[in-house]
Amino acid sequence: MEYVIGVDIGTQSTKALLVDAQGRIVAQHSHSYKVDTPKPRWAEQWPQVWLDAVELCVAACMKKSAVPKDSVKSLCVSSLYGGSGIAVDAQIKPLYPCLIWMDRRAEEQVEWVRQNVDLERLHAITGNSVDSYYGFTKMLWLKDKQPRVWAETLYLLPPNSYINYCLTGEVAVDHSSAGNIGGVYDVEERGWSTEMLDALGIPQSMMPERLVHSGDVVGGLLNEWAERLGLSAGTPVLGGGVDAAMATFAAGVTQAGNHVAMIGTSMCWGYLNQQVDARHGLVSFPHVFNGARDLYIFGGAITAGASVSWFREQFCQAEEQQGRETGEDSHVILERAATKIPAGSDGVLFQPYLMGERSPVWDAKASGSFVGLSLYHTRIHLYRAVLEGVTYALRHNIEAGTKGAQSLDPRLIVVGGASHSDLWMQIIADVTNFPVYTIVQEVEAALGAALLAAHAVGLVDEEQVHKGWVQLERRAEPQADNVALYSRLFADYVALYPALKPIMHRLQGA
Repeated sequence: MEYVIGVDIGTQSTKALLVDAQGRIVAQHSHSYKVDTPKPRWAEQWPQVWLDAVELCVAACMKKSAVPKDSVKSLCVSSLYGGSGIAVDAQIKPLYPCLIWMDRRAEEQVEWVRQNVDLERLHAITGNSVDSYYGFTKMLWLKDKQPRVWAETLYLLPPNSYINYCLTGEVAVDHSSAGNIGGVYDVEERGWSTEMLDALGIPQSMMPERLVHSGDVVGGLLNEWAERLGLSAGTPVLGGGVDAAMATFAAGVTQAGNHVAMIGTSMCWGYLNQQVDARHGLVSFPHVFNGARDLYIFGGAITAGASVSWFREQFCQAEEQQGRETGEDSHVILERAATKIPAGSDGVLFQPYLMGERSPVWDAKASGSFVGLSLYHTRIHLYRAVLEGVTYALRHNIEAGTKGAQSLDPRLIVVGGASHSDLWMQIIADVTNFPVYTIVQEVEAALGAALLAAHAVGLVDEEQVHKGWVQLERRAEPQADNVALYSRLFADYVALYPALKPIMHRLQGA
């Protein structure tokens, strides 16, 4: 029997899977950690946290399974969007924490770009826009605010590229991670843009020369790491890629028009296309499969599952205590209560802008709100309103995306932690008016990485890739009455942001 390993480095945890050639999960292990938030709107992580988690998870899979190490034929690492990337010196030693996707500190640099760079050229070349979400603005923050770090920086490496270097000694960046930086990548040429790097004042030498597709082999596993992971030296390590696209690939998305919502800490809704128009306000980069042809185009909310976790942790101590006493998950307790609240939460709307917002709003100073409160409303009304608010953000992105998509499949696939909630799946069906499907298996990006690893070494062919390893389950059908109600409320949700924007910005400056 032959196997592969897929790893996904997430914002709050890393997961590894040991999978056979038929897609059966033989062993899995995960490890949790936290994001460092030393200041408001800052979000950073030291890469050693990720490296330690990868070692722990892969070694645990090998120990649990007891499969022969030479039966594992390849390894592929998916990772969170690393924003600025990791500033490393000539010895590839990290110099500063990685400013991850969630970080919004680079507003001053965003304004500089808008004043000093030809935005039409930037849009045309990169297929992306300007915002503190993008890695290139975070790079400019490092340049401006950490000049000593900048002076010592040899490369700026995405998280999976750094892990791959540690494992193989080879420096390479996959095209999905490069494109997601925005600003510095030519989406048509599939390479670094000298024109934009020059315009931004970022040395091209900081962008590693070697670009690879996600399924390409970067190098073989070094002896030291083979021993630590329980694998054979020389095991092929693939380029890997951005987790949102990898989760989409795991869900069987390989053709134009396929679309998936990944709802974890953040929310990403994406589809495949061969061209992109940055004016629609979404993010684009080469897909992790057939990346020379296909683009993964997506929009997303910064705080999706994070909004739910925030509400539960801050306001639901009673359910938390009940869960500790009974052993039942507090989310299950809350969901059971929220099913008794009618669609629309009796007139309460929630804006999930708890760390600013990405597409299609693109406002680092946007903030969250509950609107429509009265003495009648309870915490459970607010809990349901949070689920609905994140779902309105999903629809907001779908509506922006349909301006550029030739067509979308008549079904929506949902992956991520939200898929465990029957209530949330029904809300998504009703708000978006799409039948909702989920993956029977409980893993997403890590399984996509494993499938890519299997394809790279010939354990599965292209036909099998298109069929995928996952089973889809029909979870929710739109209910006509709820669809009509949510459409009216969605219009109010969209109107709220421009109405409250001036107040949001004044409060941010208070």
